[in-house]
Amino acid sequence: MLINAEHLLQYQRCKRRPVLDIHGDRSLRDQPSELLLKLQQDKNAHRLNILARVSYQKPSYPRGKWEAGQAATIELMQLGVDYIYQGVLLANYGQLVDTESESLNPTLLSIPDLLVKQPGESCFGEWMYTAVNIELGKRPKQEYQVVTAFHNQVLATVQGVTPSTAWLMLRSKETKYFIDLSRWTPQMQEILQEFIQALESQTEPEIFIARQKCNLCQWHSQCHAIAQSQQHLSLLPGVTPIRYTQLQSLNLTTLDSLANTSPSLLENLTGFDAKVATKLVIQAQSVLEKIPLTLPFSFPHPHVDLNAPVELYFDIEAQPDINLDYLLGVLVVNKQTNTKEFYSLLAETPAQEELIWQQFLELVWQYPDAPIYHFCVYELDTVKRLAKLYRTPNKLVQPVLNRFVDIYEYLTETVTLPIESYALKAIARWLGFEWRNPEASGAKCIYWYDLWLETGDRTLLEIISRYNEDDCHATHLVKDWLFNFLEEQYHLKPA
Repeated sequence: MLINAEHLLQYQRCKRRPVLDIHGDRSLRDQPSELLLKLQQDKNAHRLNILARVSYQKPSYPRGKWEAGQAATIELMQLGVDYIYQGVLLANYGQLVDTESESLNPTLLSIPDLLVKQPGESCFGEWMYTAVNIELGKRPKQEYQVVTAFHNQVLATVQGVTPSTAWLMLRSKETKYFIDLSRWTPQMQEILQEFIQALESQTEPEIFIARQKCNLCQWHSQCHAIAQSQQHLSLLPGVTPIRYTQLQSLNLTTLDSLANTSPSLLENLTGFDAKVATKLVIQAQSVLEKIPLTLPFSFPHPHVDLNAPVELYFDIEAQPDINLDYLLGVLVVNKQTNTKEFYSLLAETPAQEELIWQQFLELVWQYPDAPIYHFCVYELDTVKRLAKLYRTPNKLVQPVLNRFVDIYEYLTETVTLPIESYALKAIARWLGFEWRNPEASGAKCIYWYDLWLETGDRTLLEIISRYNEDDCHATHLVKDWLFNFLEEQYHLKPA
C-alpha cells in the first residue's frame, strides 16, 4: 500500500475521501469541476512564480517508477544541488513510528515541491536538506503544516538526520512561513496512524457532508446520494461537525429523534446556545414534515417601505483572486407599470471597475426611495469597499446603504425551510425557480471571466450576465414568497 502527502492532506479535511481514493471504484467519481481545474491552474502558476526565483534541478525517471525517482533524487542530493524540484522520497511507515504489526507498515511516498540545501551534516556530507511545500493558501493552515512535517520525516529517513528548520511558501505578503517541526511532527504521526487504521478497517468512514469542502470533491455525488438515502443529519442546515459530535453523544442521530427532542437538552452543549438549539430542532421538524415553519423569535421588521412602487434587486459577480467586482447587476421592478428591467453593469476589463461603480450609483439614485434587496452580506460589503476605494462622498453612499435589505438574513431569522442549504439556489429551486443555464454558478463565473480575459470570447460575458440576471429574479421570487408567507402566518404585513 502506498500513502502520499495528498492522502494525508485530504484525510484532515475528510476522513472518507482518501480511503475512497485508495480503495474506491474510481469510475464512480465525478468529473473535476471548472473551479477545481482553475484552482489547480492557479496553484501551478503560483508554483512557477516561486520557482522562477531559484535555480533548481528536477530528477529524471519514468513516470510512476518511484524507486527510480528516489534513486535519481538521491543522486542530486549526493551532488549537493542547492534546490531540487519534486524530488522523490520513500520510507516504510515502521521507520517513522515503532510498530510490531506488519499489516500497518505501508510505503510512504513524499514528493515535496522543493528540497532545499542547508548547512549541517547528513549521510551526504557537510550539508543536509529540508523539504519545502508551495501552497496556494494565504494562511499556514494546520493541514499544510502537518504535510510539511510528513515530508521532512520521510526526508529524515533518507538523509539520516531530521531537518533543523522547515517552511511553507504561501501566497501572501509573508511568502515564507517557518514550521515548528517539534510541534507538528507528533501530531502528524497521530493523524497518519489514524489514517492507516482507517485504511485497514473493513468499514468506510462515516459520511459527513460539509458543503464548502465537499463541493470540490470528485466523490461528492456518491457520498451525497448515500447521505440522502440515510437522511444523514449533516444534510441539515446548522449541523456542523462539532454539533454533530455533540448530538451523537446523546444518541440523536436521526431526523425523527432530533425533531422530537427538547431544545433545552441541547442548549448547553458545545457549539449550541438556546437560539441555535431551538432553530435546529425546528429545522429537523421542517425537513421531516416537508413544510416551512416559523421561528419563535422576535419578529424583525425591515427598515424600508415594503409597499414601495419600485424595488431594486442587486447581485454581484466577482473575481476574488484579483479583488475585482466586475458585474453589478440590478433588476428594477416597477409595480405601478408592472414591468421589470435588468441592468448588467459589466467591467470588460479590471480597469473598468470604477466606471461600473459610477453607473451603479447613477442607476440607484434614479429611484431614491426604492428598497434594494440582496441575498447575503457580500453586496453590502462590496458597496462599502468600492465607495472607499474610489473615494465616493458619504452623502452619495450612506443613503443607498440605508435602503439595503438582506433577504438571507431576514429569512433565516424568521423561518425554516425543508431544504439542505440556505443558499439562494436551494431556496429558489424549492420554490420552483430554475436558472436558464442549470450548470451555471458563482464559482463557474469566476472561471468564465478568467477565460474571457484570456480569449476575448464575448459569449462568456453573455453567459455570466444571464446567470446574474437569473440571480436577481430568484432573489425577487424569494422575497415575495417570504413576505407573503409571513403575512399568512402572522396575519399582518411586516411594516
